[in-house]
Amino acid sequence: MKALVYERAHPIEDFAVELAEVAEPAVRANDVLVEVRAIGINPGEAFMRRTRSAEPGGRVLLGLEFAGVVLARGDEVRGFDVGDRVFGTGDPTRDGGWAERLAVDHRVIAKVPDSLALDDAASLPIGTLTAYEALFRDQDALPAGVGRVLVLGGAGGVGSMATQLLKSLTGAFVISTASRADSKEWCTSMGADLVVDHAADVPAQLSASGIDQVDMVLSTARTAENIGWIGGLLRPFGHLATVDGVSSLDAGVLAGKSISLHTEMVFSRIIHASAPQIQGQILASVADLAAAGRIRPIVTRRLAGLTSETMRTAHGLIETGRTTGKIVIAV
Repeated sequence: MKALVYERAHPIEDFAVELAEVAEPAVRANDVLVEVRAIGINPGEAFMRRTRSAEPGGRVLLGLEFAGVVLARGDEVRGFDVGDRVFGTGDPTRDGGWAERLAVDHRVIAKVPDSLALDDAASLPIGTLTAYEALFRDQDALPAGVGRVLVLGGAGGVGSMATQLLKSLTGAFVISTASRADSKEWCTSMGADLVVDHAADVPAQLSASGIDQVDMVLSTARTAENIGWIGGLLRPFGHLATVDGVSSLDAGVLAGKSISLHTEMVFSRIIHASAPQIQGQILASVADLAAAGRIRPIVTRRLAGLTSETMRTAHGLIETGRTTGKIVIAV
């Protein structure tokens, strides 16, 4: 089969992801084999391309979210049949979805409603699961007493889904941040009750709107850089959820208020075999919300073709840091 692969980590200027013939994926007992019809493009994939090289003699095949049609299934698969339209994430320890076909654990995927196009479905999995687990953890509800949530980076894939999930599933007042006219408009369309500029003084803007503290902050980028004012804005015993890593985070600024720190990595369940079926259940519930019109797909740019040129275009857009929603490639 054909797939987009590369050997050495490289910057966008030396883009080296090429279409190549690779072996068919091995289907395990819990896997379904999917004919990939659409793939969502993520900042995390651009980061991997810049930093992750293949083993000597090998190649890297990325692709974290997809939508497609089931071609075959393993012996232990339940709930999916050949011909089902599905969407979901893969497993970063295996080959990804930048390919004609993908073998994926059936527990981390869900069926696509008839009313939802596959390229729209491909825009949802990573943002949905990341936002859901960051906000609700494994409790399927916000922490007690959380009624006002600030989403930093509200126009990105995670921020877009976080806002929609909060408005669809809770009664929370949602504040999103964005710095451009188009991204502010996007945040409002996602359901944000208030949008402020993250390039300016966020606490001052909130204070001018009569808001001096929030119950939870979901930070999608630059958490370490912003931790000082985030800690100041959160109420005592509030919650900070971060999805951009904590290696350089000075959590000491949170201690004086006994603030809880929530970290999130979307592949924790599949990597550590920690009830991965829960992610499939989350995606199924979001599919139902999309079918009911309570969740919108977040595609803002559609590209066509599994080619090196198309992928380079997508990564070039991602690396500007100015995209809203999700870029999707129809395969």
